[in-house]
Amino acid sequence: MKINELINIGSNKLKFHNVPSYKLDSEILLSKVLGQTREEIILNLDKSVKNKDIFNFKNLIQRRSKKEPIAYIIKEKEFWSLKFEVNRNTLIPRPETELIIDYLSKLYKDKKINILDVGTGSGCILISLISELKNSRGLGIDISQKALSIASKNANKHHVESKVKFIKRSINDIYGIKFNLIVSNPPYINKRDIKNLSEDIKKYEPLIALDGGNDGLDLIKKIIYKAKYLLKVNGKLALEISNEQKTKVSKILRKNSFKKEHIIKDYKNNYRYLISSLQ
Repeated sequence: MKINELINIGSNKLKFHNVPSYKLDSEILLSKVLGQTREEIILNLDKSVKNKDIFNFKNLIQRRSKKEPIAYIIKEKEFWSLKFEVNRNTLIPRPETELIIDYLSKLYKDKKINILDVGTGSGCILISLISELKNSRGLGIDISQKALSIASKNANKHHVESKVKFIKRSINDIYGIKFNLIVSNPPYINKRDIKNLSEDIKKYEPLIALDGGNDGLDLIKKIIYKAKYLLKVNGKLALEISNEQKTKVSKILRKNSFKKEHIIKDYKNNYRYLISSLQ
């Protein structure tokens, strides 16, 4: 069977199962099986494929047809032009999270800062920041040891292992160290809204990294309160939030002596990041 035929078989199956990006996903999965880039397979559509590879490809298509995210199937996701290993113990990095990397890497360009990443997951935020801020150091914390193992692998992969450290810790248990920047993409979805998420998220991504409690603010409140004691003078707190939480989170920040300095909206014009500093 030829590459072109396989792509069509995969596309048709995924289309039947209502996968929107059926053709692209079919190409990506076949390129994974063949160990080639997507561009390479598209340039060689008439090339024959071995039976073993056909079998493996059809298995991957079957997984995708059940809405398993592509990133988990191929075990990686590109973020900030870097490839990060991911699995079902880590959230899949989102394009909108790159907006905070862009803002902070420009803000701290050529500076030497100490960063705390709360709920680091795959480590994509911290590692991307450290890859830009060459003189800086960072600590990533998470309560999932399995997520931390992935973060450590990613640090090694991108050669920043000497500049970052990952430990299993709650923010409540961080003492005796101060940071210039605390950044976090915490779980901020209301518990009752989890059921309304798309199938690929609610069935496959780690619930612990999504569930923000009854109002979605459980961890956000803890981070804001603790950040008062962990930030250096003029230190900043950068929090990812949902669009609906802007007013409530702003109020919590003010109550805890933070002043709002900057708001980042995502590609759909929703509020996505609040950057604040202590007053």
